[in-house]
Amino acid sequence: MDPASFIKIIAQKFRLHDWQVENTLRLLDDGATIPFISRYRKEVTGSLDEVQIAEIRDEYGRLKELEKRREAIIKSIEEQEKMTPVLLEKINAALTLSQLEDLYLPFRPKRRTRASVAREKGLEPLAQWLLKQLPGDPESEAEKYTGEEVQTVNDALAGARDIIAEIINEDEQVRSNMRMLFEKEAVITSRVIKGKEEEGIKYSDYFDWSEPLRRCPSHRLLAMRRGEEEGFLRLTVLPHDDEAKELIEKQFVKARNQTARQVSEAAADSWSRLLGPAMETEFRALSKSRADEEAIRVFAENLRQLLLAPPLGEKCVLALDPGYRTGCKVVCLDRQGALLHNDTIYPHPPQNETAKSVSKLLMLTEKYSIEAVAIGNGTASRETEDFIKQYLPPVGGIKVFVVSEAGASVYSASKTAREEFPDHDVTVRGAVSIGRRLMDPLAELVKIDPKSIGVGQYQHDVDQTKLQNSLDEVVMSCVNAVGVEVNTASPHLLTYVSGLGPKLAQNIVEYRTINGPFSSRAELLKVKRMGDKAFEQAAGFLRIRNAANPLDASAVHPESYHIVERMAADAGCSVADLMTDELKRKAVIIEKYVSPEAGLPTLKDIMQELAKPGRDPRSSIQEFSFADIRTIEDVKEGMTVPGIVTNITKFGAFVDIGVKQDGLVHVSQMADRYVDDPGKVVKLHQQVMVRVVSVDLARKRIQLTMKGVNKAKG
Repeated sequence: MDPASFIKIIAQKFRLHDWQVENTLRLLDDGATIPFISRYRKEVTGSLDEVQIAEIRDEYGRLKELEKRREAIIKSIEEQEKMTPVLLEKINAALTLSQLEDLYLPFRPKRRTRASVAREKGLEPLAQWLLKQLPGDPESEAEKYTGEEVQTVNDALAGARDIIAEIINEDEQVRSNMRMLFEKEAVITSRVIKGKEEEGIKYSDYFDWSEPLRRCPSHRLLAMRRGEEEGFLRLTVLPHDDEAKELIEKQFVKARNQTARQVSEAAADSWSRLLGPAMETEFRALSKSRADEEAIRVFAENLRQLLLAPPLGEKCVLALDPGYRTGCKVVCLDRQGALLHNDTIYPHPPQNETAKSVSKLLMLTEKYSIEAVAIGNGTASRETEDFIKQYLPPVGGIKVFVVSEAGASVYSASKTAREEFPDHDVTVRGAVSIGRRLMDPLAELVKIDPKSIGVGQYQHDVDQTKLQNSLDEVVMSCVNAVGVEVNTASPHLLTYVSGLGPKLAQNIVEYRTINGPFSSRAELLKVKRMGDKAFEQAAGFLRIRNAANPLDASAVHPESYHIVERMAADAGCSVADLMTDELKRKAVIIEKYVSPEAGLPTLKDIMQELAKPGRDPRSSIQEFSFADIRTIEDVKEGMTVPGIVTNITKFGAFVDIGVKQDGLVHVSQMADRYVDDPGKVVKLHQQVMVRVVSVDLARKRIQLTMKGVNKAKG
């Protein structure tokens, strides 16, 4: 299959024009990144977004792998001298790997089977005679094949049935029909392994469970598979026996006589011994792959929301990592997140140094002009929040925020943290991370493996390579959507900028250290190994504040500067005037500037950017306060309380209501209507009002509802 055929297949699958697919593939092949193509090559692709571009890339990769397998199969069959024009046509027409493998199955080199042993004994003609299902006595016919190799008539018939069973199993049409039956009717059944009831109690929901495979949600399938892998459950994925056998017989049993009964017996054996197990293995793998995709999609969307959480911005921050016996680690950060001071206070039991702690905090807030406080949401968080709010407001209305600690311990013990703070221990590094997360969640969280942030479901059960690739793409998408200030960004943040990567990111930081801040985007070309291609991919996503050219602080790509300069010249003003004067911008007729390189989509983007240069797409941060509850014992059925969404899964959303255990709003309790995807109702870190449905103190579970409660807050 040639590349043109690939393009047509992809275009049809995603309902696109051939030219959109062809141009996108060409850009990808030239080394362009998905964020760059989506943002700066809209005319070339027909304004495809990042999701569509990724779909084209992935489908093209699948088709290339399919073609590689097709070539290997053709070569193998030709070497066996068994290729026919009809078979070659079928192989070339196959569009899925399963279709290809079904066609290849009869020719695949295999170990000795019961059928191959029967063939070695000369029983193939008997099998073919039985398959014709002519009137006659099978035993009389089988008598002709007895001898030294085949001692009895029963042995002969058994061998012939083995051959027929294998023929049925390798039949392309029966496999295709069976695959459709599995797709529609397969049932996943879970049973507890005898004697494992007590040890595997956490899987008790699945000790006796069955449902149609096509309706089994990803989280449930992954949970059952985990129970099986841990040795507590036994799973089967099969349609009803009668339906499967009937499907085979419909194709192979053509008469009602003694020979047909032999074929029917072979068909039942083929189902139970060959075709059934093969299809079950295939659909177990397929359902796992689909569950992985769904779990990865949920994880990726949660990560995107977390990375794009509202930033506080450049403020002087006092951050606390709370604790009881070991105290609260305190750090003071300047507006760029640099560590100015670290200390420890002991406002809680057993020390109860309230006065001393207050005195120290008041001194630090004044000395370092503190504008906001960040408190980690772990141990002693609520008590620390109460303490801070009680004693700090009198000194200027400092805003207080509780920040998720998820992954902070991973960062504080990492090589990255050691390199940033070689002279400080993990407690100081953790507190710094909490403070920086408040200032800019994206810039801080890129330093942590996304899998350590804890916003997924069954993340250790899914395909780890696919998960990592998906999460890396989310990080890159978010970083480039926000843009990066090149003179203050860490090498980790720069790594995810389109076209850079770890080495160039490090080279940028080293150049900055030696030569001082970059004064223009053009100066980036002086960085070691920054070629024209890397510059093209990266420049539009890098910002240089207070540069001589105001466009360097915007998302306008340098390749389009000449367009803006022409607009300004035609308006009789400077580029800076055009960016600050709305009337002058409104007077610009963008159709005048259309060219083969820059069409209306690019020109509209330019005008939007001139109106709000370097605009951060993230929303504004909001303060939040929990209700006056501290432990799960304080939570009572019927309470309506504020909470923060901490995780979103396919089956619902977890909400922090201010006690140590997050409550669950099941998908059925999210709205007064049917909800198929919790992500359509709530977002990560969204503030919501919830009502307590039930509290299970023994299992430490809180069930919540959003039905009949005030609408969720932003």
